[in-house]
Amino acid sequence: MPIAILAEVADKGIFSIPYVIPTLKLLPWLVLIFISKWYFGGASNTSERLMKSKVVMITGGTSGIGAAVAQQLALRGAQIILLTQQPPSDPFLVDYIEDLRSATNNDLVHAEQVDLSSLHSIRLFATKWVDNAPPRRLDMILLCANTMTPKFGLAHLTQDNIESNWGINFLANFHLLGILSPAIRAQPPDRDVRIVFGTCSGYLGGDIHALKDTRSPLPAKKEYGTSKLATMVFAQAFQKHLDGFKRPDKQPNNARVVIVDPGLTRTPGMRRWLSMGSLWGLLLYIIMWPLWWLTLKSPEMGAQSFLYAAMEADLGRGAGGRYIKECKEREFLRKEVTDEAVAKKLWEFSDKQIESLEKEGAVRRAKAKKEDEKDNGAKQTGKTDGQGTSESKSARTPGSRKSRKQ
Repeated sequence: MPIAILAEVADKGIFSIPYVIPTLKLLPWLVLIFISKWYFGGASNTSERLMKSKVVMITGGTSGIGAAVAQQLALRGAQIILLTQQPPSDPFLVDYIEDLRSATNNDLVHAEQVDLSSLHSIRLFATKWVDNAPPRRLDMILLCANTMTPKFGLAHLTQDNIESNWGINFLANFHLLGILSPAIRAQPPDRDVRIVFGTCSGYLGGDIHALKDTRSPLPAKKEYGTSKLATMVFAQAFQKHLDGFKRPDKQPNNARVVIVDPGLTRTPGMRRWLSMGSLWGLLLYIIMWPLWWLTLKSPEMGAQSFLYAAMEADLGRGAGGRYIKECKEREFLRKEVTDEAVAKKLWEFSDKQIESLEKEGAVRRAKAKKEDEKDNGAKQTGKTDGQGTSESKSARTPGSRKSRKQ
């Protein structure tokens, strides 16, 4: 067949082939789409690391980039601990974990309930982890959880009545790592421990100097950018916090912070932001799907920089606090990220805010518990009163057993 076609082309020319002209017209566009897709897809991780027996804790590991990272690390044999809002008994979560175990041939995948919108839930989990004796193994913490309020919408509040972008993107990570710090520092000196923070280019629009009170919903764009900028400032400060710890064995710090920007990715959060949180916006998103498919990364491609941060050997040596984008080390574009004075102010602000919020939360829980006890007591009293009324009526009824005894 190929010889016959070549003979036909040699005898009558290339235009004798059926549909050759439409194909030649379409070919440049196909090449352009291929090049554009390759360009917007970003860099791929080429680093490898033995992950068997490694204990990896992941927030946001059930959707988007976090799910892709969890799957890739599980494929390499890591023990995955998913910090999820739902309890491990949730049917959908049970199915998800079973599917992940089957797809990766790795049974070392399980979940722990940690609601990042609740400081109390974070404290319950983290203190339980830290109180374990001897200290549990912990090789890596991947902070992939993220929320992004629609561009023209108002942010929601967390369970602690604080703006959700700030509460989940920053304050939850600050609280979690603040409590887990002893468990991180207790790891053996020969263990390569990494704490990977997720961020995005939105940090360029943040205003960390305007921090006052983030309890009232503010314009989402400002809050989101500020939460990401604060996360990066805290990441640098946390690295200094780890470096300043003097180990009893006199060994140097073995834990390193890495900050990762995965790029623009088709995650559920990005879809919600692009659709502006409305049905009409969702319809527009569907109509423009070819454009988003072309210009936005898939979750698997967005996970590449996280995988690079988790497995690149050079990141386990030398100074921590490095910034990774497109699987390469980059410079920070905001001077506040490495400003120690800003970091100190942010740390103090966050500590006071958490202390205040936890006190308020404790009061609410105590009040709710008292109301529940009061309601239960009223129900028991009502039940008893009902029985007593019935007995008294029986006593007055002519011909009843009690009246006959009397």
